[in-house]
Amino acid sequence: MTEPTDLLETVEHETAASPTHTVLWLHGLGADGNDFAPIVPQLVRPQWPALRFVFPHAPTRAVTINNGMRMRAWYDILDMNLAQRADEAGVDASVAQVEALIDREAARGVPASNIVLAGFSQGGAIALATAVRRREPLAGVVALSTYLPMPGRLARERTDAAASQPVFMAHGQFDPVVPHAGGQASAALLRDWGFKVDWHDYPMAHQVCGEEIDALAAWLGSRLG
Repeated sequence: MTEPTDLLETVEHETAASPTHTVLWLHGLGADGNDFAPIVPQLVRPQWPALRFVFPHAPTRAVTINNGMRMRAWYDILDMNLAQRADEAGVDASVAQVEALIDREAARGVPASNIVLAGFSQGGAIALATAVRRREPLAGVVALSTYLPMPGRLARERTDAAASQPVFMAHGQFDPVVPHAGGQASAALLRDWGFKVDWHDYPMAHQVCGEEIDALAAWLGSRLG
């Protein structure tokens, strides 16, 4: 288990005392843990159990496609082509940091089976890269406006247990950052690997819309019981 000093800083919101479930939500490039915190009241339904939302801040690093500018990023972006986009060492480091946060939730009384791992864009890529290698399945995985990085390598490293994790994917049909076709291809590959993927797309760009939040709430409701 990772020591607490290695843990990422987080923003946290609890919907009631003594949470029994956790949603661990990873932001996109250049944002931070505050980015999706406002979604909590829009997303949560009164009948759900007590939840802890955990929004970590990604480390600050130089991003190649942004002329080396330093910003919060889960990994360096080397190229806009999805096949060469992800810096594998950065992905591995971020997956390890996410796993440390999952371990912390277990230490706080929330087992992996009660944790949903969510992410937008870069954060969604890390969520998927984490999920496919899990030996202890999570309650579910949410991947918004994103893609599966390192598919060839993850095809070798994925576990049989991981495929039991349900996946919610949503994407903008006019996304200029992560092409819609790239999201669809990732969903198809996950299905080939045995994952049950609930796919949604919307007439939008690289963003989140109200209809998407409603669909996600319905999906989460079935996961949270």
